[in-house]
Amino acid sequence: MPRKPSSAATPDIAAARAAARNTDSAPAHPTDPAAAKGDLPATRAVQTQDLAAEMPFNANKAKEHGEANALETPAGQTASGDPGLAASSTLSERNASDKTGRPPKPGTSGPDGSLERVRADGGGQRLTTNQGVPVADNQNSLKAGARGPVLLEDFVLREKITHFDHERIPERIVHARGSGAHGYFECTDPATDLTRAAPFAEKGKRTPVFVRFSTVAGERGSKDTARDVRGFAVKFYTDEGNWDLVGNNMPVFFIQDAMKFPDLVHAVKPEPHHGMPQAASAHDTFWDFISLMPESTHMMMWAMSDRAIPRSLRMMQGFGVHTFRLINAKGEARFVKFHWQPKLGTHSLVWDEAVKISGADPDFHRRDLWEAIDAGEYPEWELGLQVFTQEEADSFSFDILDPTKIVPEELAPIRIVGRMVLDRNPDNFFAETEQVAFCVAHVIPGIDFTNDPLLAGRIHSYVDTQISRLGGPNFHELPINAPLAPVHNNQRDGMHRQAIHRGRVAYEPNSLGGGCPFQAGAAQGFMSVKARMDAEADSDKVRVKPEKFADHYTQASLFYESQTPVEQAHIAAAFRFELSKVTVPAIRARMVASLRNVSDALAEKVAKGLGMELPETMPCAMASPPRPEVDESPSLSLMARPGEGGIRTRKVALLVADGVDGASLRALVEALMQQGAVPRLVGPHLGAFATSDGGRIEVDASLENNPGFLFDALVLPDGEAAVKALAEIGQTMEFVKDQYRHCKTILAIGAGQALLTQAELPMSLPDGSADPGLILTDAGAIKKTIEPFAEALARHRHYERDTDPPRV
Repeated sequence: MPRKPSSAATPDIAAARAAARNTDSAPAHPTDPAAAKGDLPATRAVQTQDLAAEMPFNANKAKEHGEANALETPAGQTASGDPGLAASSTLSERNASDKTGRPPKPGTSGPDGSLERVRADGGGQRLTTNQGVPVADNQNSLKAGARGPVLLEDFVLREKITHFDHERIPERIVHARGSGAHGYFECTDPATDLTRAAPFAEKGKRTPVFVRFSTVAGERGSKDTARDVRGFAVKFYTDEGNWDLVGNNMPVFFIQDAMKFPDLVHAVKPEPHHGMPQAASAHDTFWDFISLMPESTHMMMWAMSDRAIPRSLRMMQGFGVHTFRLINAKGEARFVKFHWQPKLGTHSLVWDEAVKISGADPDFHRRDLWEAIDAGEYPEWELGLQVFTQEEADSFSFDILDPTKIVPEELAPIRIVGRMVLDRNPDNFFAETEQVAFCVAHVIPGIDFTNDPLLAGRIHSYVDTQISRLGGPNFHELPINAPLAPVHNNQRDGMHRQAIHRGRVAYEPNSLGGGCPFQAGAAQGFMSVKARMDAEADSDKVRVKPEKFADHYTQASLFYESQTPVEQAHIAAAFRFELSKVTVPAIRARMVASLRNVSDALAEKVAKGLGMELPETMPCAMASPPRPEVDESPSLSLMARPGEGGIRTRKVALLVADGVDGASLRALVEALMQQGAVPRLVGPHLGAFATSDGGRIEVDASLENNPGFLFDALVLPDGEAAVKALAEIGQTMEFVKDQYRHCKTILAIGAGQALLTQAELPMSLPDGSADPGLILTDAGAIKKTIEPFAEALARHRHYERDTDPPRV
């Protein structure tokens, strides 16, 4: 039966719709059905509540006991009607592609590359074993009498427990903590002059993709907001097979040769004698290794910058890291580096905020991505190609095969060739996000490798890893990994083989199969570039690095000098924090000595923060590095890409207590929703609160379960009684101070301005000028304040307020 709305339910439709867009807290009372009209998230909230309300208790529980009931097991309780959206994994399932297919019909099950064939839905179906046998009783094991021993013949119990015991697969050694989404890549500028690769063949062509974002160092259950590199891996399901562009959110890497990768990972992982620290690089073994590997310095500048703590996975760049090659239909080859540029701009957390978020919501980035897609706020990136010739590469002051180097945009501009939109969440985290297997070796005609020594190791390592993680060589047959392009080869058998091949021929050449499958030939098949780099034909086989690889600091200096002053301050603070965790003074001194080759100013700040004398500069591997082409590259700053998103998906906390001025809050909620922001009403506890005009307003979060650092902006309400109540709660002051310290926008309405005074916030910037992030207004002027508030919020942060140490 449809439920009646609670008398305490909020009449504020916009607030109810905002609450339905969050996955970590909800109102204490059911959503008013009126909010569901024309709004999918609110409709799902109402339908889910209705579905759950049909089963106020387990009516069968009493019949699970006593031998008299042993042969009278009742059928399980089921809902009376169509569960609607409540049965979906994600609201985004309506966005279909050739890969994702359509949502399943209720009550269907299944084992081409489309995921549609394997989706299952248990709606209206009986519980069965893996052999399809209906299960009469899923509550009790089979015993010899009510108090007797469990019998070995209970195949239902044994199958269930055995499967459970084997549900986990080995986690990835690196990139274990990940989040994924489906979407598409759309070509906007055909690049047929550069490559014959299928995704770039014609304007408007769409290629399904699956993207997995990840942290590198932490284990599968670690936090999202650790200071770390983020993986940015894209699987293109192209007409000519799968292409995996497996990169990071930083364009360079720690090492120059795959030989050192196990050493790097062993150094950054928890120290083996006590298993600490988890998901962190601030410890002895990592910095011991890094300080002895000066080629890592450039990467450390990026890792100590705010790029290592992104505000959202939707707000970070992606890079292919290595230099690859593009080959066009004429066989002409050029070098390329891949760049993903987020439409929302590049934005980050601040360190204090990231640390606090990790405790309040370790799933912060995963939740943010899921909620945005389910709300229809689809993340988008442009794909850029940085293309250059062999002759240009030879003229650079650095070696393009060195993965610790970038090619500055001033030397090779970025050409935008398409956009990627993520518009569908996975149906099942394990089956898709966890089982997806990215391999650097997966390329398609038109794309090829170079002689980058780190890339060579990755080509082998990823395939080898998947065989171990996913149980054998047939990991490509798992639905999420299956290509849309047809697969025909003579590979047979192996663990978990799913294909059932027809005929007796499994070799080539053959006549018994009519010569099929036959090799495609150079015109249609994948062909490696004849020469990946110019090299002497008679060169010896050697274990050595090219001369230009020895320049370890020029680009590290380029990165640092290209940052804004506030970003430079954050880099110094990051080094200070990380090295303060190192317990061996000699390692600290060694690292600071290395930093002197980057910037004496940076090294001095770090040394001062560590209470140490500035050490002698570390000798360089290259005594006289070549003069760099550029000394500063503005595009390397996060501030260079503010994005186009405005305030869409930004979360705004509006504090609520009894006696709050409801009219101004309602007006703000409605206005923010119209601009795509996500307002959240936050009270001392969940439930409804009385407004000063005699109404009721329902909150969907509390000061306890949603602290201030989880939000992008704060609204302090009008209403003397409400302000007095909030002022007596210590969490309110923490909320206000965190918002200020993290340089976020604060709007104080009428009496709410007293909370700024109580929190002892400076009302002006350090230089005495007005703080653009502090907006004061009266309730009667709220409509005039909405646009200034939105403009301040669109800046994301007000770094003019940032000081070290902080003033609050």
